[in-house]
Amino acid sequence: MAGACYIDPMNSKAPIRFYSEEELDALEEQDPLAAAKIAHAQAMAARGLDRQKRYGPDDPLPDPKAVAEAVHTVRRILMRDGGDIELVDIIQRDVRVRMKGACAGCPNAVIDLKQVVERIVGAVPGVVSVSNTF
Repeated sequence: MAGACYIDPMNSKAPIRFYSEEELDALEEQDPLAAAKIAHAQAMAARGLDRQKRYGPDDPLPDPKAVAEAVHTVRRILMRDGGDIELVDIIQRDVRVRMKGACAGCPNAVIDLKQVVERIVGAVPGVVSVSNTF
């Protein structure tokens, strides 16, 4: 793979360049773990870049009522397992929430935040990120 740039997904926000499927397949034969890390980093970077591209400075900010409704939807899901969530603030395009109840201090809270909260709240137009505030 001449000219390929390796990225360390743990220390980089976005890859220097994206690997093609063929390059990842070739790397997977040599080093499956490195190929998996790069593929994951690329997918996360692409997702972040897509969200950044969607909204410019002139685009409207998220509707607070829509964000609150999305957080309420998440709250009903988390309460089934004894968890809870609170909308703390909306700063520009970043939604700040607080995981509470059984979610507070739970090792799975990070997974819940990524798989449930970001998916539902992130679907609100204008939202770019969701972060947990302690």
